[in-house]
Amino acid sequence: MSTLTLAPRLPAGQAASTYAGPRSRLSRRGLSPRSALAFPQPPPLPGLHRLLGSRPLRLLAGYAAHILRPPRLELRIDVQQEPQSIETELESLHRRLHSPDDALSRCTRLPSPLPGLVFHHREADGEHYVYVEDVANGRLAGYTVFNRLIEVDRRTDRHVRAPHSKYAPAYQGRGIATAVYELALAGRGPLCGADGGAFFLVSGARQSVGAHALWQALGRRHGLRYVALRGKRMHDLGHAPPPALREHLDTRMILLGRGWSLARLQALGLLQAEAEAANGSLLRRA
Repeated sequence: MSTLTLAPRLPAGQAASTYAGPRSRLSRRGLSPRSALAFPQPPPLPGLHRLLGSRPLRLLAGYAAHILRPPRLELRIDVQQEPQSIETELESLHRRLHSPDDALSRCTRLPSPLPGLVFHHREADGEHYVYVEDVANGRLAGYTVFNRLIEVDRRTDRHVRAPHSKYAPAYQGRGIATAVYELALAGRGPLCGADGGAFFLVSGARQSVGAHALWQALGRRHGLRYVALRGKRMHDLGHAPPPALREHLDTRMILLGRGWSLARLQALGLLQAEAEAANGSLLRRA
């Protein structure tokens, strides 16, 4: 069987000088469609690997990493809420709170520890909502929702909630969210777990600067620990895990409400201790 080759046609004066020389690689073959020369060739990878692994480039990469190193964010403190979007949402919720046909109008009132503010509570599918109303000014100061966690099993879900808050800028820094959290940590009124006791609280995957400061302040009055949420279970990381470990997405903080202790969590099988032991071993090696 004969093979058809495709040779480029050049002017007669150039053909001999270009293709007839004894050193020409194309003198005895054309560019067939199967020829490797008909396609772009990849770079020589072994040589490229040696170049990238050379000492000058490694030093340059180290200097660049040092100069451009991003700031360390403990527990991913990177949530920023636009004030205007918060105000718009609170205005809508305040209208619903006083609309007779809306579910929010059927909220119950909680004892308010702050004068001039009314605490409204409702529960939906095991999640608790607390709306704080400034009656004198006819507006909603903000709200806190205690969410259920999909990251934990059913047994743990009976006792733990993850709080998230939104308050208008004019009401931030006045201890309102702290008062709402304290109600849940004390297990007052309807803000309680399945057994009628207080919740223990777990932080979200991300926090704002204000939320992180709130947790640190509450941690001075309540037991605060770090945990890892893995395999639907909470694993104890102790009081001070390494900074790199605190940045993991499954690392959270917990606040222990009334009646809760580290011993009780472990006795009920809600907190696994092996992660704390591994963490302690890691710190000793460091």
